[in-house]
Amino acid sequence: MVVILVLLLLNVLHPSYQKPCSTIVVRTTLRCASGQRCDPRQRRDVGGRGGVYEYLGGAPRHRKLYCATKYHLQIHPSGKIDGTLEENNPFSILEITAVDVGVVAIKGLFSGRFLAMNEKGRLYASAAFNSECEFMERIHELGYNTYASRRFWTSPSSPSSPSSTSTGRRRASVERLWYVSINGKGRPKSGQKTRRTEKASLFLPRILGHKDHDLVHLLFNSSLGYRQTAHRLTGSTRQRRHRHTSGALESGSDDEDD
Repeated sequence: MVVILVLLLLNVLHPSYQKPCSTIVVRTTLRCASGQRCDPRQRRDVGGRGGVYEYLGGAPRHRKLYCATKYHLQIHPSGKIDGTLEENNPFSILEITAVDVGVVAIKGLFSGRFLAMNEKGRLYASAAFNSECEFMERIHELGYNTYASRRFWTSPSSPSSPSSTSTGRRRASVERLWYVSINGKGRPKSGQKTRRTEKASLFLPRILGHKDHDLVHLLFNSSLGYRQTAHRLTGSTRQRRHRHTSGALESGSDDEDD
């Protein structure tokens, strides 16, 4: 009887009888260095102003930013920023590169300039990248994106500040970001007068079409520079448009003569 008990005890203590440790699952919640959950999905920023794109590095994205006011954002070689209704304007083809988590730099592919916002909230095209060219990219609830200046914003004024009371303006009670905005006439708005929820501040990143890809291919395979290639392309587009309008006017005059 004792022998049987000893044999049973040896079988229980044998390593082959024990369950492997890999079957034991320990559920842990990893946290990022900043104290936020490491979720590969979209993440909301501290202010709750929408999701954040969780990419950093990698290849730049070639996109066209289509504003809710029906204009494409375009960056000119002269430093001008405005919107265009043309579908295949080379100055509206942009290169969006992540410089930090949720922060991007927007460069005109054919102008070679970066979208920037100065201390007065004015949009301009910078020839070199600097801190004014960094924009916080957020996903809006309606599927659009917003782009706010990382460097400049409106901070809440103190109640004892006499500047706002003397001018009659209402003090800012909360922190307000300065957004990239194109109004209904295709003109950029001052960042100080923008809101996150207005249509002029909402942009839809569009994938390039076939004609846009042809323009990019021509740019990268051309011996000319950014400006020469862009001016040649825009010049040919204007000539085709002029011929089309003149032909339509001539046909209309012929119909009137008949």
